Amino acid sequence: MLTKFLRDFQPALVQSLKTYNKEKFIADLMAGLIVGVVALPLAIAFGIASGVTPEKGIYTAIIAGFIISFLGGSTVQIGGPTGAFIVIVYGIVEQYGVHGLAIATVLAGTMLVLMGFLKLGTVIKFIPYPIVVGFTSGIALTIFSTQIKDFFGLSTPKLPSGFFEKWMIYLQHFDTVNWWAALIAAVSVILIVFTPKISKKIPGSLVAIIIMTIAAYLMKTYGHITGIETIGDRFVINSQLPEVNQIPFNLESVRLLFPAAFTIAMLGAIESLLSAIVADGVTGKRHNSNMELVALGVANIVSPFFGGIPATGAIARTMTNINNGGRTPVAGIIHAFVLLLIVLFLGDLTRHIPMACLAGVLVVVAYNMSEWRTFRSLARQSRSTLAILLTTFLLTVIFDLTIAIEVGLLLAIFAFLRRMNESTRISHTTGKIDISQEMESHSADLKEEVLYLPHGVEVYEIDGPFFFGVANKFDEKMREIGDHPNIRIIRMRKVPFIDSTGLNNLETLCLNSRKEKIHIILSGVKESIRESLNLSKIPMIVGEENICSNIHIAVERAKQIDDELKKGRKLKT
Repeated sequence: MLTKFLRDFQPALVQSLKTYNKEKFIADLMAGLIVGVVALPLAIAFGIASGVTPEKGIYTAIIAGFIISFLGGSTVQIGGPTGAFIVIVYGIVEQYGVHGLAIATVLAGTMLVLMGFLKLGTVIKFIPYPIVVGFTSGIALTIFSTQIKDFFGLSTPKLPSGFFEKWMIYLQHFDTVNWWAALIAAVSVILIVFTPKISKKIPGSLVAIIIMTIAAYLMKTYGHITGIETIGDRFVINSQLPEVNQIPFNLESVRLLFPAAFTIAMLGAIESLLSAIVADGVTGKRHNSNMELVALGVANIVSPFFGGIPATGAIARTMTNINNGGRTPVAGIIHAFVLLLIVLFLGDLTRHIPMACLAGVLVVVAYNMSEWRTFRSLARQSRSTLAILLTTFLLTVIFDLTIAIEVGLLLAIFAFLRRMNESTRISHTTGKIDISQEMESHSADLKEEVLYLPHGVEVYEIDGPFFFGVANKFDEKMREIGDHPNIRIIRMRKVPFIDSTGLNNLETLCLNSRKEKIHIILSGVKESIRESLNLSKIPMIVGEENICSNIHIAVERAKQIDDELKKGRKLKT
């Protein structure tokens, strides 16, 4: 048992180190250096956009990034703060403060660890795609809307959290545009977009921040241009190691923050596992999804004690790692140490980064997150897909991610049940059954192509799963026919599973049929279905001899019962 547990929950680092060599270390070192430099501006931008200080974003990238690489189930995953969390984190900070965010993050981390140990990693991958695209696109639009002020250098009062209220403020104060800030933001976007056309190795966001920081410094120092706000004008950057903080847990705060924590956990799990799947497709490796969730959970439990915010697997940084030669978790560990060294020795330089440049970075992040082509493609599919997509998108934008995911999942479940209900067919036969094309005719000793049914025998066939939605459908079909036969044969050869409601419905049918003196014969019962039947009273009600493996045996049994009924009637007369 212990050996199996250790095998199932073994970090990818352990296996990677077994075949580690100098060539792999050099490749990981180069990838880790580049990813560490790339992660710095993104960590700062995500921290500021989330409503906390820049260093909190950096601390998250260092601590969570190290833990996710050290314990994770993927060989190349890079963890840290991401754009997907901006909306939910900003909302929690606005409503409950930084301490509330810390509590929610630790709770989310605990949920993720439990998900991993309960082996729910594979289940989370089956979150309906329209929901993922809907909330991702909604988050993208929300991120974009939060950056308008810094992008154009607007002078506005404190912005409200509501999407429409925010845009009303923008429209009312658009005459306060700072054209120098707008120019820096626009050039930043251009640099980010066109840098990959020159070199795919160097990230555009890094190029934009270096060039625009130097440009802004020269403009302010030698051009005497004022009004270009930088990080240092708004925040004080601490170039030192974070202190360990106490988190004030209590039952009331846990109760209030549990829904937000659940959203963080689900969002983190989905984004991290999607990132790992994408990485698997490039590297040809296979990640351990359950171990990835455990590592993600531990990262989110530890990070808040050092001032960190929620973290997850970052697709962009993971792909940067792969493209630059990283193939083991050592690259992710090196990336965390690179960030730490930058903070300790070069952290003071970050105060010169223009806020407009960071806004430009986040506008591009929002555009890349929007997946508008996928959104448009999904919108052209079925009405149920469109309803799930638009509902999740609009609820994310107008309300928040928690409501969006809950309602989106509910709609997806209803749509799934409806499709399952429609896919299950119930047919009714009397007189004879043509079995020439059926598998049962090949496996039975009898070779007839047509089975003739005695008078008063009806056959009902269930084609599909017999779950709670179909159980009612079966009742309606029998009431619609309205006959009172002597014998009912229920064919279950095409029933892959039966749930508790289906069992209860079938048991009730058998009891009512016995009261009405109608004999029930079950045909084509699979081993898995038989195990479910044995947990109910059905075998006792219908009799073991009336649960048959195929239609031939069932029809023969019906003929025997019919003969017994005829003899009984003759004796009475």
